[in-house]
Amino acid sequence: MVELLSPARDFAAMESALNNGANAVYIGLDGYNMRAHTANFSMENLNQAAERCHHHRVKLYVCTNTVMRNKDIEHLKTVLPEIKSAGADAIIASDLGVLKIARDVGIDVHLSVQANVSNSESLKLLHELGVKRVVLSRELHLEDIRAMTEDSPLEVEVFIHGAMCLAISGRCFLSSYLYQKNANCGECLQPCRKEWKLVSDDGDVLSLGLAGNKGLDENKSLEGDGASLNESNNPCDSKGRVDKINGFKGHILSPRDLCMIKHIPQLMEAGISSFKIEGRARPADYVATVTRVYREAIDSYQSGDWEFQDQWLDDLKKVYNRGFDTGFYFQTPYQTSSYNQATHTKQDVGEVVNYYSQVNAAEIRLWNPLKVGDEIIVQGLTTGSIIQRVESMQIDHRDIFEAHKGQNVGILLTRKVRPGDIIYRRIKRNK
Repeated sequence: MVELLSPARDFAAMESALNNGANAVYIGLDGYNMRAHTANFSMENLNQAAERCHHHRVKLYVCTNTVMRNKDIEHLKTVLPEIKSAGADAIIASDLGVLKIARDVGIDVHLSVQANVSNSESLKLLHELGVKRVVLSRELHLEDIRAMTEDSPLEVEVFIHGAMCLAISGRCFLSSYLYQKNANCGECLQPCRKEWKLVSDDGDVLSLGLAGNKGLDENKSLEGDGASLNESNNPCDSKGRVDKINGFKGHILSPRDLCMIKHIPQLMEAGISSFKIEGRARPADYVATVTRVYREAIDSYQSGDWEFQDQWLDDLKKVYNRGFDTGFYFQTPYQTSSYNQATHTKQDVGEVVNYYSQVNAAEIRLWNPLKVGDEIIVQGLTTGSIIQRVESMQIDHRDIFEAHKGQNVGILLTRKVRPGDIIYRRIKRNK
């Protein structure tokens, strides 16, 4: 059975993964992962994280996949035994020195996508070195992956959803060059997501099509001795056209997000061991939605009753995304995107004051209006993320249709919540 692997930046995201069908969760530790600016887990609460996962019969993987210098390796010699004793099922690593230490400690190693593994001979060598699983390069086509899994001595993992990097398997130096923030030490400030303009040295313009989403205009070529990319805060016109003075402006370095929800059958038949969702910087409601959708799709295929549901894609569009693409799976270059293209956003409307387990109802103190029919998200560190419609509301045991700021209301919920949990209302965005 294929594993569904979900990300977690904190306990709320972890609970969301556990409650929505993840088979495994991967997390980062402070100082040793590729999301240094995200709220990570610590050695002090790693044991609790492992206990929560194992209570749900879910595996826990810990990221240690940054660039490792001598001082980092020395510290990791102390940290890895603690990670193992805390109950982690494996580490995700990209450095051969970390692999050696992990072998000595006796903890399984999943080789990170940062290693850029892209052929069968590498799999065989890594097997000899003691690696248990490899996260394959994002730049592989599906037919390449299928060929590699046929005789692979290792488990094979691939990304199926989430952000894609401009550089080959994350090996980017743009953040280091511009801001002295090392992307491969988890400090990337993502300058690729900003708007840029492209001009030649002598002022001629390279046309990249509308808003950078159509690829290179084959009828235009760059004239002059060279060209330069310059970060720009000035938008192109409403149709994404070239500014004849300043050159092309747009999100020409920003890939869309990977989304393989329509292609679950092809992935399932490719011999892949684990489907990975990107998103350790994403909030709990994102993890809940994406995990649930892919869980339903995988289960649909495994039941022998596969039929793509339009609602799956609609739900994925409701949470943060930059537009969707299939990356390199089908040999087509991915398109670029502007920024958030989610169809919905969320507004905080209140917090849970009390929960009454006998009737599955919560008392909520409202900060903003709420009405019957609204789609809400209840989010908390222990609760995770619950997404549902408001079916009914009461004040003093009287049914009401709408409540206002400052009121305390009672609503029925599908799962247990806790005082202090925050309530959000999901709102359709105006684009």
